[in-house]
Amino acid sequence: MLFAHRAEAGERLAEALRHVQGEDPVVLGLPRGGVPVAYRVARALGAPLDVIVVRKLGVPHHRELGFGAIGEGGVRVISEDIVRGSRLGPQDIEAVEHAEAAELTRRAARFRGDRPRVPLDGRTVIVVDDGIATGATAAAACEVVRAQGAARVVLAVPVAPPDAVARLGPAADEVVCLATPHAFRAVGEWYEDFAQTPDEEVVFLLARAAAEHDTRPPVRAAEVEVDAGGLVLAGELALPEDAGAAVVFAHGSGSSRHSPRNRAVAQDLNRAGLATLLLDLLTPGEEADRANVFDIETLAGRLADATAWLRRREALPTGWFGASTGAAAALWAAGETGAEVGAVVSRGGRPDLAGARLAAVRAPTLLIVGGRDGVVLDLNRRAQGELRCENRLEVVPGATHLFEQPGALEEVAGLAREWFTRHLLPPP
Repeated sequence: MLFAHRAEAGERLAEALRHVQGEDPVVLGLPRGGVPVAYRVARALGAPLDVIVVRKLGVPHHRELGFGAIGEGGVRVISEDIVRGSRLGPQDIEAVEHAEAAELTRRAARFRGDRPRVPLDGRTVIVVDDGIATGATAAAACEVVRAQGAARVVLAVPVAPPDAVARLGPAADEVVCLATPHAFRAVGEWYEDFAQTPDEEVVFLLARAAAEHDTRPPVRAAEVEVDAGGLVLAGELALPEDAGAAVVFAHGSGSSRHSPRNRAVAQDLNRAGLATLLLDLLTPGEEADRANVFDIETLAGRLADATAWLRRREALPTGWFGASTGAAAALWAAGETGAEVGAVVSRGGRPDLAGARLAAVRAPTLLIVGGRDGVVLDLNRRAQGELRCENRLEVVPGATHLFEQPGALEEVAGLAREWFTRHLLPPP
């Protein structure tokens, strides 16, 4: 298994942690590289994010050997066996602890600023790092978190050697690791981009997560069965309190309502007060036939039927968010006579597959394409020339078709949020 970068690893790790979402967890990232991974996990699970700062206490004449660890709040975990075996006296312990405590305070203040620590008492806590080599730091973090009051500790990493995972079993109540390769030499070998995470990125992500979590309106989310012209489709409906509009997601080839990218965009829209309906326009049996993915007319009809179902349930102005062939379905449906859609956003989509229907679209349409997705960018430019409605083409620099590059998906979400709120919500 190979990860493009820490952001992608975080998205994939979040999917493996869905079973913990119902426990109202707190996510803690180990600085520095663990924080970009933890940010994606926290965002996907709708959980608060904080940093876990621990300092290993090393034996003075053998620094690699740790006799304990300290954490914020005066937490200290000491291995009495190593203390005795290393013949450490009280003065030795005090000197090491004093030096490490000063560095711990400095780093915590640097990363968190003036925000208080997220309380852990009685909570399920997910400790996240970008990978594990020996596991010493991760084990110390788990022990510190438990000493800080966590009721359950889950250690989550994208990659680690099998022996390290086995050793970490006693430190955590659960260990979630996506890959345990036997031919393991270093964490960085399992990433295409493993550039050092600067302090500034850690500070930014923690501040951003705090702002997003604190300002998010209450959201009611539920699995639903959508009646699309007599066919039952599986969906997930998220309703923020006092939602002013709704966005239905039309997924395309190789995607589904479980897509971490579409879920991330949907959660961003939820925070802006927009309801979202993520649904699969094809049944599992239909997905097995690749031709159905490109049956744009059928997909468009089901999207319109699903939107009618949603309006009967929630009388809200509605927009459509299409990805890949789902974008063609959204524009095809928007080009139908009497289509009731307030705005359309296409992410990395194939609007060209809507063909002659493009000229009939009246809903304001935003096309978002990655700058490195040359073929699709060209197709979007041609499709834009066919549109007669208000429209805009936004190119995300450096992004490929899946928008996996750091910050690319956040830019997509921001563009979609701005477009939908401007065209669906009444002016403030």
